[in-house]
Amino acid sequence: MKVVLSLAAVLSVAVSSTSAFVVPHAGNALASSSSTTLFSATMADSGVPPTSSESTDTADVEIPTNLPSECGMDYIPLATMLATGQLAEADQFTRDALIDISGAREKKRDFVYFTDVKNIPATDLATIERLWLKFSGGKFGYSVQKKKWKQSKGDFEVFCRKIGWTTTDGEVERKKRWFGASEFIYDVKKAPEGHLPLTSALRGTSLLKNLLNHPVWDNDDWQKEP
Repeated sequence: MKVVLSLAAVLSVAVSSTSAFVVPHAGNALASSSSTTLFSATMADSGVPPTSSESTDTADVEIPTNLPSECGMDYIPLATMLATGQLAEADQFTRDALIDISGAREKKRDFVYFTDVKNIPATDLATIERLWLKFSGGKFGYSVQKKKWKQSKGDFEVFCRKIGWTTTDGEVERKKRWFGASEFIYDVKKAPEGHLPLTSALRGTSLLKNLLNHPVWDNDDWQKEP
């Protein structure tokens, strides 16, 4: 089943920030909880994510509704955001979802440890991945990042350069940050392959590595549409 929505009917998600590293959710976009706190989704020298991004200029978009979840998670908001080009919101939603489906929230934590990744159901990660791939034309997603990671031979600095997570101040290279205007690119046409979704490197690279090595990627079953 699919739902066709005009842009006028597309939900908008408001996100407010209160600290440099943890961003509380002002209005819940997930069906599984009434109030949520988003985990720190920053690079090493972080800031806060943008509250919104521009929607695509299309009259109608098809929103898939058969989006399997072992946790009862509603992924229609994510599909809507991605289908209409609201990439900042989709990026935030994805990080928020990881807190829930990894069990981190049940442990009263508002961020995901790398040890939580093994608890993420393959069904949910596959649903998230198919949506990112579908609405970015195969440009964004963890599977794309996994390929870039392999090309970088596990070198995080090389990986960051490949997917556009670095910038330069004069002759000094540094990780992109969210201070003031976001330095990340929420535009399918302009961003490098693998640029999104963003994953926190605040506590090192273990979280990213474990996401890219999740068992769901061991075969191609995750690519099959339900």
